[in-house]
Amino acid sequence: MPDTAALSYRDVELAAERLLGAAHRTPVLTSTTANKLSGGTLFFKCENYQRMGAFKFRGAYNAIAKFDNAQRAAGVLTFSSGNHAQAIALSAKLAGIKSVIIMPQDAPALKVKATKEYGGEVITYDRYTENREEIARRLSEERGMTLIPPYDHPDVIAGQGTSAKELFEEVGELDILMVCLGGGGLLAGCALAARALAPNCKVIGVEPEAGNDGQQSLRKGEIVHIAVPKTIADGAMVTHIGEHNFEVIRRSVDDIVTVSDAQLVQTMAFFAERMKMIVEPTGCLAAAAALHGVVDVRAKRVGILISGGNVDLSRFAELMQTLDA
Repeated sequence: MPDTAALSYRDVELAAERLLGAAHRTPVLTSTTANKLSGGTLFFKCENYQRMGAFKFRGAYNAIAKFDNAQRAAGVLTFSSGNHAQAIALSAKLAGIKSVIIMPQDAPALKVKATKEYGGEVITYDRYTENREEIARRLSEERGMTLIPPYDHPDVIAGQGTSAKELFEEVGELDILMVCLGGGGLLAGCALAARALAPNCKVIGVEPEAGNDGQQSLRKGEIVHIAVPKTIADGAMVTHIGEHNFEVIRRSVDDIVTVSDAQLVQTMAFFAERMKMIVEPTGCLAAAAALHGVVDVRAKRVGILISGGNVDLSRFAELMQTLDA
């Protein structure tokens, strides 16, 4: 079991200092229609407007910023379905170091293309028959590169927490903070910030119904492994929460709930039609739980993390057409 006792809000503050001038301070948007639908007062923290289109830039940049000279000379390696891949590639480019990214063969074309354009060397694998973590460990040893996983890493967790730090600084106390959940980096980091800045705020993670490993893990008190979930939320197609993440989540998260793929599509449509922005399926997780009454937010001040906006336009159009089916 990892020692996360030392991981605290101070790490989030230090990450914010490293990110100053590098990461965007993303906008917090509101919607009268969203408030009417949910019965609450919702504040959307829009990480779809972050550099490379997702919150992942925060954690990746924070981790690479701490590299020593030897690590910088050898470069960085990671595995990711897309957003962390882009974040590592971009952060490595800004740092002037090499990056190798292990991505599933069925990763969204937009995310693969962007990762390559940021300078990352992409190596593909079959997510259903191969273990990406084993591939990453082998390549890391062979090439001498530092492995920065997409969520199970203290510096990544601290970096992701800066999104909630900014949200609380802008809107003040909240009754509920709702966060998208895949591997748990964003949820763990946001929980650290919430416990320090708004100790009475409930922290709730939201994951896809098909991949409720986080929900099972929180209720069982130990990490539960599942098969690769089949969901349109590609950023949450993970088989288990990270160990570092779970230790924080177990201490500081109040609940984990799930939403359906159909609810994600409806939420994507809401953001496009009513708030004039593109949000990827995974980025809609937290919002879907509020807008569809999965979590009762009536008469509450609620912070909602929109985790990213990287979705192929053809895929977006395809999902929107299912609404008329």
